[in-house]
Amino acid sequence: MTPRVAIIGAGFGGLCMAIRLERAGIRSYTIFEKAGGLGGTWRDNSYPGAGCDIPSHLYSYSFEKYASWTRRYPEQPEILGYLEHCADKYDVRRKIRFSTEVTDATFDGSRWQLTASGTTEAFDVLVMAVGQLNRPRLPDIPGMDDFAGTSFHSSRWDHSQDLTGRRVAVIGSGSSAAQLIPPVARQAERLEVFQRTPNWVIPKPDATFNAAVRLAFRFVPGLQRAYREYIYRYAEATLYPALARGWSEDLLRRRALNHLRDQVKDPELRATLTPDYPPGCKRVVIDSRFYPALTRPNVDVVTDKIVRITEKGVQTTESVHEADTIVYATGFRSTEFLAPMRVTGRDGADLATRWAGGAEAYLGIAAPGFPNMFLLYGPNTNLGHNSIIYMIECQVNHIMNCLPHLSDGRRLEVRPEVMDAWRRRLDEAMARMVWGDGCRSWYKTADGRVTNNWPGTTMLYRRLTAKPPRAAYREV
Repeated sequence: MTPRVAIIGAGFGGLCMAIRLERAGIRSYTIFEKAGGLGGTWRDNSYPGAGCDIPSHLYSYSFEKYASWTRRYPEQPEILGYLEHCADKYDVRRKIRFSTEVTDATFDGSRWQLTASGTTEAFDVLVMAVGQLNRPRLPDIPGMDDFAGTSFHSSRWDHSQDLTGRRVAVIGSGSSAAQLIPPVARQAERLEVFQRTPNWVIPKPDATFNAAVRLAFRFVPGLQRAYREYIYRYAEATLYPALARGWSEDLLRRRALNHLRDQVKDPELRATLTPDYPPGCKRVVIDSRFYPALTRPNVDVVTDKIVRITEKGVQTTESVHEADTIVYATGFRSTEFLAPMRVTGRDGADLATRWAGGAEAYLGIAAPGFPNMFLLYGPNTNLGHNSIIYMIECQVNHIMNCLPHLSDGRRLEVRPEVMDAWRRRLDEAMARMVWGDGCRSWYKTADGRVTNNWPGTTMLYRRLTAKPPRAAYREV
């Protein structure tokens, strides 16, 4: 008997899982999506300038290479359009229940009972595809409710607000801020960027693909595949070693410092924007418009500590910065995997309690005590150097290899000793990476444990997830 599969989330991960099931002839699945449309983070993040720092032809499914990309680096509308295209081409949209949020998932000893919109339904297999960057993190600053103007998180952009001629405060200076600041700076009368910690920034060699290039990608045999492979190999060979404290670490540092020197001539501002931690400890910003925006006469970078938000604006230790609009570009609650969903496994095991010290899963995909439950883009599977879509496809392939062992009501979970060995292996690998050195980032829990990133190459991850899965699991 084919198992009945529940997929939670209709972003890159959930759609990939559904498409693979469809292609395998398995149609006993349902996708639960809490929002009114598909796309996940690329539906939510529609702020001005939103886009991806991975090239288009690699930030896409291997089975749907899509020759119609118009830019080397895709922007949000085009990425969302690609996902819409995939959902329609592979006919999975019909299986999505929109505006249906799963609040509880409980294993009853034989099946998973999912509660959504007040209704409970049973499934044999549960695939969590909610991602790591889906819940906005607002800062803990006193007085935020006192502000008389308009305020919102970058991932919940208020498109009804015209920022032309406004005084805008952007709190945060990471990847989202780097993308939205240039277009906002062109509109606003005054823009103040509140920076807690500067980021390493390297150039983004963006370009448009004209009609001739797009035709070549579509019709010249092997061209798109070769281009995709080149991007992938370059990232593995050059960017990954920098994160592993290898030969390219100094190369990355020099590239970033040269980029800063070339784009910011004011030595005082340049010093303000120079990090004091190793490149890659926080996510490296890839952008060529960020620094020029910060040098505009109507833009200031503020490093004074924020004390509170007042009715008129942002109060720091030095003064009050009046504003009409506050944008919180403060990232996501990235280490709180699956929250606020309540997940209860075998013998009443509570996943939130189990993960109180930091989320963990074998291959980032499965956890002991939670039979027939799998995660996509789970703990320790994020990348700082390559395409997460590649990782998601590896994870989906692993789950597809598990499915034949789950027919006729069988239940598998990761062996505890396998999880223990995996934890030790991760800890050993993590000790070699740059992420633990002297910085705060969304990769880590409050006590400094790196729960988000994968410390190896993607080629290693592909080999590990491609192994026959049965030896790592036990029947319960």
